[in-house]
Amino acid sequence: MEKLRRLALLLVATSLLIGQTPAPPTNIDDFFRDFTAEWVQMSPDLATATRYFTGAEQNRLERELTPETTAWELQRIAKAREGLAALRKFDRARMTETQRTSAEVLEWQLDTIVRGEPFLDRTFPLEQMNGANVGLVNFLTVTHPLQNLNDARNYVAALGQVAARMDEAIARARDQAAHGVLPPRFILQATIRQMQSFADPAPAQNPFVAVLDQKMSAAKDITPADRADLRAQAEKIVASQIYPAWKRGIATLAAQEPKSTDDAGIWRFPNGAQTYANALRRYTTTDLTPEQIHQIGLNEVARIEKQMDTLLRSMGRTEGSVKERIEKLQLDMQYPDPASDASRAQIMQDVNVILRDAEKRSEALFDKRPKAPVVAQAYPRFRENNAAASYNAPAPDGSRPGTFQFPLRLDRMTKFALKSVIYHETIPGHHFQIAYELEDQTQPRFRRIRAFGTISAFTEGWGLYAERLAAESGWYDGDPAGQLGQLSDELFRARRLVVDTGIHAMHWTRQQAIDYGIEPSEVERYVVWPGQACSYMVGELKIVELRDKAKQTLGPKFQLKEFHNLVLSTGTVPLEVLEQQVNAWVKTVAARR
Repeated sequence: MEKLRRLALLLVATSLLIGQTPAPPTNIDDFFRDFTAEWVQMSPDLATATRYFTGAEQNRLERELTPETTAWELQRIAKAREGLAALRKFDRARMTETQRTSAEVLEWQLDTIVRGEPFLDRTFPLEQMNGANVGLVNFLTVTHPLQNLNDARNYVAALGQVAARMDEAIARARDQAAHGVLPPRFILQATIRQMQSFADPAPAQNPFVAVLDQKMSAAKDITPADRADLRAQAEKIVASQIYPAWKRGIATLAAQEPKSTDDAGIWRFPNGAQTYANALRRYTTTDLTPEQIHQIGLNEVARIEKQMDTLLRSMGRTEGSVKERIEKLQLDMQYPDPASDASRAQIMQDVNVILRDAEKRSEALFDKRPKAPVVAQAYPRFRENNAAASYNAPAPDGSRPGTFQFPLRLDRMTKFALKSVIYHETIPGHHFQIAYELEDQTQPRFRRIRAFGTISAFTEGWGLYAERLAAESGWYDGDPAGQLGQLSDELFRARRLVVDTGIHAMHWTRQQAIDYGIEPSEVERYVVWPGQACSYMVGELKIVELRDKAKQTLGPKFQLKEFHNLVLSTGTVPLEVLEQQVNAWVKTVAARR
């Protein structure tokens, strides 16, 4: 009897323990849901950008900012390992095609995060492209929702954390410097100039305050008194907390400058070759070596320059190298008095005309188009000198449209290649692919919101494919200068392959990269973001290869709209997974009567 009683007590205790530790999901969709929620909960920025939760939990997260610490990064990696272990227990043979593809994508993304652990100190916490000094501003002024009084109060609460996050990045930069990991001297100088430009205006004119005030003016439930009070709070935070933090950052970088060199590539660090190989794998989703990518770039440069030479000659532009003739054409198409407010306003008007025209033209090429609108806006002035044109996804709840940001610095104040950059960033490029994926309810939520990051080879490959598609589809008929702009942008991406690998694997200097035909701000981008510039053309060439192979195999059964439907419905995936999906689609179409 005593044995039975003890056994009963043991069973009760066991059941209580089981109740305290919920069993892991037995369904893959439940795993996707639960693990993604845990992942998003760790990052207030991600939760805010996607408005992932509701009620008090979401409200709390929108008042916070994601830490800028190594400890947070390590927690993220530990969570990724946990997710990988759980994911690998599911039997993929029992999954649907969508579930299986999603599992492959998630495994690739989590594995990529884990693989990055040895290289955490190879990115710079303060730099001109992706540092905290840029990311904090972009997150609050572009991404953070601001439609009503509660949003505005949450914005100001989050603004109160900016200085603390900046100090975390400063501490990280100091720690890296103590271990010999310093940005190149010219990166330090560019970042210092940018940070000084940000901290120069009066607090009322700072982007943090100006954007808050502008967006509050459109919110119906914000009274003039509330607006004035919140604006005053924001000005005080900028003046008393944020500007001093920026000055501490500037002083930290200035102290590093005498110890830095002009060596540009990550080859200069211990395990530099492994660091770069990891970056190339992450951004291209391939195992291509730096030497292979370099040669692909050289081949593509030769091919595109030949096309451009032919087109330039047809326009009567025969003297000088292709580079010299294109530079002359860019100047000829420059806006008058390009630094003036009138020209700055005019180019943004022209951007909107091109954007709306692209919406109409795209109807002939696409069945699947996002419902979310896309708008264009200029970058704030403090970012103009270092920023590249970019796209920010719409909010999943419809509270924010897709946003195309354009830098109005002097070298961009030309009509040359203006169409091409718009097609890449908006329609039929990033907006079509990213916003459509966000709205595609057949995909698990983690894929729609890109909870585990983007896959650059697919996303940027699609953007570059969109540029080429516009040219192939007659969008430049009667506009040879516009077509040259498209080819020039494609040439630019081919040169990127050469320059990125040149800098990080072949010891190229900054000046060598500039002499090869890349503007200084772009070279500096590649220096602090190794491998990412290679994703564009590697991805585009794969999409074109798959399309042309399908066209050749299917003959009259090939429909371009169907191919685009497939690619957009597949969603953001590694290139190998995209190839599997296209091959399966080709077999299905070929079997049709």
